[in-house]
Amino acid sequence: MASSAAAATKQANGAGALDRLLAATQPEMERVNALILKRADSHVEMVPALARYLIEAGGKRLRPMLTIAAAMLCGKARGAQINYAAAVEFMHNATLLHDDVVDESDLRRGRPAARTIWGNQASVLVGDFLLGQAFMMMVEAGDLEALGVLSKAATIIAEGEVFQLAKAKDLSTTPEHYDQVIRAKTAMLFEAAAEVGAMAGGADAAIRAALRDYGRELGLAFQLVDDVLDYRGESGAMGKNTGDDLREGKMTLPVILALADANRAEREILVAALGQPAASETTLAQVVAIMNRHDTLGRTVELALAHVRLAREALAPLPASEMKTLLSDIAEFYVSRAY
Repeated sequence: MASSAAAATKQANGAGALDRLLAATQPEMERVNALILKRADSHVEMVPALARYLIEAGGKRLRPMLTIAAAMLCGKARGAQINYAAAVEFMHNATLLHDDVVDESDLRRGRPAARTIWGNQASVLVGDFLLGQAFMMMVEAGDLEALGVLSKAATIIAEGEVFQLAKAKDLSTTPEHYDQVIRAKTAMLFEAAAEVGAMAGGADAAIRAALRDYGRELGLAFQLVDDVLDYRGESGAMGKNTGDDLREGKMTLPVILALADANRAEREILVAALGQPAASETTLAQVVAIMNRHDTLGRTVELALAHVRLAREALAPLPASEMKTLLSDIAEFYVSRAY
């Protein structure tokens, strides 16, 4: 009971930090949102219809908000942060459209995935459109170095997605392989979002590096927790079905640790369930029970907390400010989701 109460307290405190960050960035994020909607427009009717369906589906827009927060923290922003933040969100949404096709997902942010309405071909092509718009907005900002940061991120994210696909149902996948995947496919965009925000805010090399490191560690913690929630969350609460990663054969850390520690009978259950699209709720419950016996979900959360500590440490060179405190607190909020 005491641990449950502590977890609830952490979640409440984290949610408060999120509300404060949302309030602090609201004026700038309103400009970002307006630009996002403007650049999602097209004379080809299907393009804005599909793009806006995904963009308006909700979500906290953490990645572009991180760009805005970093620019505000550095204090010398002149407007480029709006373009960078919108570009970051377009890059993220493009990967969501593509991922749903690759994973054959039916849900996204609690609603039917765009591919189930418009089809796979349209989803891929509109994802390409969003990437094109993202690069146009970067170019319009006029900073070749920032363009380089986001272009590099786009390449590494794609590599990470391909590597994850190659590792699907691969029982030889190690925690090191998993770390390589999430650093590329998730943490890279967080890292780039924070770095270009710092650049837009006029940061020097040291502050830019600090925010880049913060973004990377936050992204790693975020993905670790997301992979835990695939087994702990309620169906639909995360915008997807609980157990989707298992059914898609994704070698996430909870699975990798469970396979390493399982006895022969447990391993047979895990191997039989991995990558089975029709795996039942009973099968999922058996898998979760094995994970709980070996505490693989808890150990994954502990690793996420270690990355939160590194994220907070990365902020140390920055002068004290309300925004610095908010960025520190928000990292814990995203881990508190797993309790």
